[in-house]
Order: sequence, then structure tokens, then C-alpha cells
Amino acid sequence: MKKYRKLLSLILTSMVIVLIVAVIMGNKRNEASSEGEWTLNWSDEFDGNVIDTDKWGFDTGNGFYSGDQWVRGWGNEELEYYSEENASVEEGHLIIRARNDIEKTDEHGTYVFTSSKLKTLGLFSQKFGRFESRMKLPKGKGLWPAFWMLPRDEVYGGWAASGEIDIMENGGSNPGVIGGAIHYGSVWPENTYSNKEFRFPEGEDITDFHTYALEWEPGEIRWYVDGENYLTLNKWFTKFPESEIISEFPAPFDQEFYIILNLAVGGWYDGDPEDDAIFPGEMVVDYVRVYESR
Repeated sequence: MKKYRKLLSLILTSMVIVLIVAVIMGNKRNEASSEGEWTLNWSDEFDGNVIDTDKWGFDTGNGFYSGDQWVRGWGNEELEYYSEENASVEEGHLIIRARNDIEKTDEHGTYVFTSSKLKTLGLFSQKFGRFESRMKLPKGKGLWPAFWMLPRDEVYGGWAASGEIDIMENGGSNPGVIGGAIHYGSVWPENTYSNKEFRFPEGEDITDFHTYALEWEPGEIRWYVDGENYLTLNKWFTKFPESEIISEFPAPFDQEFYIILNLAVGGWYDGDPEDDAIFPGEMVVDYVRVYESR
């Protein structure tokens, strides 16, 4: 009997060892598959001492024209005047500074807050892939940093019929939380959105460097913070203005989108600033990388 028990013990031990090895090898295969899934297609490591104008352009001012109507505050009730002067490359980082000590005036008004908004429109856009940036963000009520994308061409109509992808945004009054979202449907105000918040572990917040990423494939979009997938979406739609016809899925997220980095002041997302001590607020970006599927 002892002989059989010893034999059974050896068999069970062998099975456990085989199972452990299989799990380890499976994990390694999964890791290798994940690492080999994407190919770097575009990046800015901010290694120089000036912003690369072959990669980035700027929005300036405090709004835009929709037809002949001026839309103040970028449609979001933002208070800042966007200026190229508020963005720089320093010691391997892009720095976007929100300030309250430089007053700007144009034909639409006077602004006590300034900041910067960079975009790749006309320089780089991509359909599908992995979009990733490592950055740290300022805290303080009224600061609204964002890493997001808009369609290169409004194939399905104006905002948000042609879509918007928010990879990361934060309201500075809540430094322990960031959000990811998509906007879609029809043209405002007949649009809608889907979103979710990510809450950092205790002891961490936006003021630390974190990697924010989005993986966008036909029919599915996934959001990550430091490699953790916290949101996956695979349902959306779009329809042309004044039409009940819904375009075939995965529209509108089947077109090329361009990248935007900005630090807004005020606006509906986090309200207006209440304390001058938050200025200057700095959005510090280590890199931006875009991958495509192998």
C-alpha cells in the first residue's frame, strides 16, 4: 500500500510540475504575442529643444467659426487663450503651461488665462492602431488636460457625427481619476457618448508619470492605464444630419483620426479655477507613440 501511495504521490507531483510549466509557457507565448502585435509607425520622443513643426501644429485663440458664427470657448466654455508660447520642449519632455500672468486680447475679447493646444492635423493621422503617451498632469480645480483624437475628414457630418475619441482627460479637482470616452451619433445636439472612469490605486494620482494608451481595431476600442485595460467598447453608431439612416458599423470609427494634446482652463468638465495657486499648471509629456497592426 505504501508503494502505491508513493507512486500516486510521484504522479501527482509530476502533473503539478507539468501544469506549472504549461502555464508559464502559455504566459510567455501570450506576452510574446502581445509584444509582437504592434509596429511603431509614428512617434515624438521630444529629444530636441524645440517643438517639431513637421509633427505638430497649433490651435490658437479661444474659439472657432461655425459658418459665420463665432463659437467662444471652443464650444466647452473654456476660458483660456491658446498660444504657441505656452508650449516648449525641455529636457526630453513636451511641457504645456497654463498661466494666469499673461493677458491676451483679440477681436473676440480679453483673456486672463493662456495655455497651448497641439495637434497633428495635416501632418499625421491614422485609422486603427495603438496610440500611447506617458505623461504627468497638474492638479487644481479648473485645469482640464486631455490626450484625444478627432477625424481628419468629417465624412459623416459635423461634431459628433464623425466621432471623437478621448484617450485620456482629467478634471484637476479630482487628481485620482481620469476618463476615457467616445462621442458619436449625429450632429450636436443629437449626439451621444460612452465613457468610463479609471481610479488610481491609493497613493497614486495624475501628478505621477503614467502611460495612457488606446488600442483601436475595427469594431472595438480599448483603453489602458499603465497596461491595465479598464474600458472596452464595441457598440456605437452614426447617422447623417436630418436623416434616420444609420451608417454601417463601425462608422464613424472607420476613418483616419489625428492627435490632440491640450491643457484647458475652465469649461464644463471641471468648472472654473478658484485658486491662483494652481498656476502655472504644467502638463509634462514624455513621449507620444503610434503603432499599427503587424
